[in-house]
Amino acid sequence: MKLKYQFLFKRILYYFYGEKFFKRLPYDWSKYPSRIHIIQEIINLKKFNNYLEIGCDQDENFSQVNIKNKIGVDPKSGGTHRMTSDIFFKKNKDKFDLIFLDGLHTYEQTIKDINNAIQTIQDSGIIVIHDCLPKKIWNQIVPRLYGHWNGDVWKAIVEARTYDNIETFTCIADHGLGVILKRKNKKKLDIKNKDFKTLKFSDYYKQHKDFMNPVTYEQLKTIIQN
Repeated sequence: MKLKYQFLFKRILYYFYGEKFFKRLPYDWSKYPSRIHIIQEIINLKKFNNYLEIGCDQDENFSQVNIKNKIGVDPKSGGTHRMTSDIFFKKNKDKFDLIFLDGLHTYEQTIKDINNAIQTIQDSGIIVIHDCLPKKIWNQIVPRLYGHWNGDVWKAIVEARTYDNIETFTCIADHGLGVILKRKNKKKLDIKNKDFKTLKFSDYYKQHKDFMNPVTYEQLKTIIQN
């Protein structure tokens, strides 16, 4: 009887989300450096002074970032500013060296945060986005279903890779770290489906190397210094 209800539950989910796909990417995140480690190394390597974090929650990340000036934005808890990212970017007049985006994990909000961050980052600055490499379909379903939730942030990375004025990579670490540099896009993604919201997990699974432009952290360190 239990198996019958599990089968029925999955049937309902497939109907609701419009996709039946079981394969998963083979990432073991315990073998890669954490986002906190990578963010701090970038700050030290580039000698950055000004840091902005969107989505602080319980300050797990924000409290450990060692930098001269830092601002954290979250509508519920943590950071220094209690507001949404939309309101912050609308009011903000400052420029930042490093912006870490870890807010609402939906394509719609993430692409807004990316576009706002591009206008707010120094020309020599770096934007980092968390949760860009979901391993399986259940990790990316919106709204959140269970376990670790990446959401469909990856769709925003795909869209960013079609822009002319930024280069976008995905560092293979800590559930995927999108990295945006403000310079000419030398590897612009050519994709037929420009309605990024409608992309499926199966598209991502089959084409994630083309979509996400993945790099190791060692490769990333070389990239950001060139």
